[in-house]
Amino acid sequence: MNLRKSLITTAVLAATLGLTACGGGSGSDNDGGTPPANQAPTNITVSASSVNDDLVGGVVGTLSATDDSTSGLTFSLAADEALFEIVDGTTLKLKEGIALNFEQQSDATVTVTVTDAGGLTFSKEITISVADVDSENGVNIYEFDSKLGAGSSVSYGGQIARHALSAEIKHYIGQLTGDYVTTNSLTGDMVKARLHALWGDVDGSYEVVKDDSLSFLGDIDTVQHSFADISSSGKELSAKVAGNDPSKMHKAWQEEGNFLGWTDFGTQAKTPEGLIFHYFDLLAANIDKYNGGEILLDPAGNTITKLYITESGLDLNQLIQKHTLGALMFSQGTDDYLEESIGFNTENVVDNVNADDGAAYTTLEHHFDEGFGYFGAARNYLEYSDDEIAGKGGREAFASGYNDYSGDTLIDLKLEYNWGNSTNAAKRDRGATVTTDYSAAAMNAFIAGRKIINDNVGSALSAEQMDALKVQRDIAVANWENAIAATVVHYINEVHADLAVVAAGTYTADDFANLAKHFSEMKGFAMNFQFSPFSPFNAEANAGKFGELHGLLGDMPVLTDETAVADYQADLMAARELLQSIYGFKADNVANW
Repeated sequence: MNLRKSLITTAVLAATLGLTACGGGSGSDNDGGTPPANQAPTNITVSASSVNDDLVGGVVGTLSATDDSTSGLTFSLAADEALFEIVDGTTLKLKEGIALNFEQQSDATVTVTVTDAGGLTFSKEITISVADVDSENGVNIYEFDSKLGAGSSVSYGGQIARHALSAEIKHYIGQLTGDYVTTNSLTGDMVKARLHALWGDVDGSYEVVKDDSLSFLGDIDTVQHSFADISSSGKELSAKVAGNDPSKMHKAWQEEGNFLGWTDFGTQAKTPEGLIFHYFDLLAANIDKYNGGEILLDPAGNTITKLYITESGLDLNQLIQKHTLGALMFSQGTDDYLEESIGFNTENVVDNVNADDGAAYTTLEHHFDEGFGYFGAARNYLEYSDDEIAGKGGREAFASGYNDYSGDTLIDLKLEYNWGNSTNAAKRDRGATVTTDYSAAAMNAFIAGRKIINDNVGSALSAEQMDALKVQRDIAVANWENAIAATVVHYINEVHADLAVVAAGTYTADDFANLAKHFSEMKGFAMNFQFSPFSPFNAEANAGKFGELHGLLGDMPVLTDETAVADYQADLMAARELLQSIYGFKADNVANW
């Protein structure tokens, strides 16, 4: 269902129209006669009929009924009701984690049943309208004025620069067909040199690429036209990948055996960055084979023209991007900036009193912003529908996944563009059979947490304030990871369907390319979980299950005989079941994502 969002902490419409149920008479037509027979209730009302959009778990109002008795009434909803629930007997509200989004629907209906003390029932469909909350009032936008000077206190340009570098790598690799390589006289070493420059593992790499145009944007009119326009100082990907800034990590990623999920690293170190370099090596080898006159063939004998796809069924472009989303974006966001060892506790306090090196924000404000920046959401994310964030239609001004909310006719990549995991969250919400709202729950928690910090600039957070901040942090991180896990489930389903075509024995080059893409997205995302200290995979009850998951997924799709393919499909279903158990996903969603 295409429903959305929000965990905004503002109060919902007060229940002010409470109605008194009409009771029937207790007498009879004759003195001392028998009481009249029990009559079924005849109406149901709710004290308010509207809920703010983007309000996760928002309260609608109090239920009441017209009956011949004012006592013994029980209200209920259908067992499969997806949006609403009743708490405390009479309070109608949205389910936890669920909100309604005005941009997607102006109202919602719910069928309420009342049962009287005698077991008689009455049901009524009630329409709940969705009240639009304007982002201009600042309630549902990630923006906070500085308490230390003029202007905004929000800053995370470095995070956006790294999103842009990753997007540029993906765009560059995506061009590498045989024809493109021939036309541009590219060798494997030339391609690796360009990728290493964008990755930034060589001293001075950012200086080499920072003035390059942002080719991945196509013809979008943007404020920024180069990486330097986003951030003028060095923002290499290499420096921030898990293991390359070990002081902030929950694992020693440079030590062999700590990084899990992949087996063959070729000549590279068995580290998160080593895997990136191994993928670069495989890509260069494919290009050199092609240049040497060797025809690359899939197992069915089809010619592989996209040189980032290997003969074993790996899409190196997808593997590189999805691994970067985990080993860098998710790792930095959770393990570096939102993890307790760097100040989200009262024992090791990050400064929320003074300006951070003369900036308009405190260190604590900036840490939280940087964590949010790696999630990748536009500041007015909650004003989008799921379709719009996913680039799948909607209003013209939003339909491509970005929106000029400042009104200057240009897209500011630091404010108005949706990156990385923020888009995947919306994709999973829009594809859910039983409504989910990972996008809104995460965004609203980021907003609510940042507000706690901003409201208390000038003093250290108390224990109670820190606890409240950590509640919001935990909601944001959990929903961020839920969206990643749901995405792995989605690609398990895609690979399972692709294998049915492969098992038939005859498949096209496009069929093989689809399988390679879907497998690589599944596998790349599935390696992400280990990088968050908050992941449920870290729970004692789930010890060993991350390794079990990757044992089932493997390091490449099975493409041998029909029996082996069927066995691998069974392994994929076991992996899906494991994720369903760990993340508590609904069975219908797991089957249909």
